[in-house]
Amino acid sequence: MMFNVPQFIDVEDKVAGPLTVKQLFWMIGMFATVLSVAAIFPGTVTFVVAVPIVVLFVLLAFYRPAGQPLLSYVVHAFFFMLHPKVLMWRRPSSLPGYQPMKAKSGNEPVHLKTVSAEDIRRVAKLMDTR
Repeated sequence: MMFNVPQFIDVEDKVAGPLTVKQLFWMIGMFATVLSVAAIFPGTVTFVVAVPIVVLFVLLAFYRPAGQPLLSYVVHAFFFMLHPKVLMWRRPSSLPGYQPMKAKSGNEPVHLKTVSAEDIRRVAKLMDTR
């Protein structure tokens, strides 16, 4: 039995020309903000205040660093600035059940484990069968 597999499921639907719903709302918000700024400030001050607002809204609507919306980066940066960045290290001796290793004296011989070809074959066979 053949089934159609949906493709491009990560692409949002376009609602107004090339704009998605989120982008359309950002543009409407930009228009409303610039309109209110124009009602409050006189001529050239409106232009000076409105240009950064337009740039900010356009970036929030269209710029997607690493495939993520810019708003998520702004939110993560805000929380990063609020949370403390102090990391504390506890000595293992303060952990319950910890027993430090005894230091070896220089007189004890060091035993090195040798691995034979047969051991390697046995481990390879175990890895292949499981």
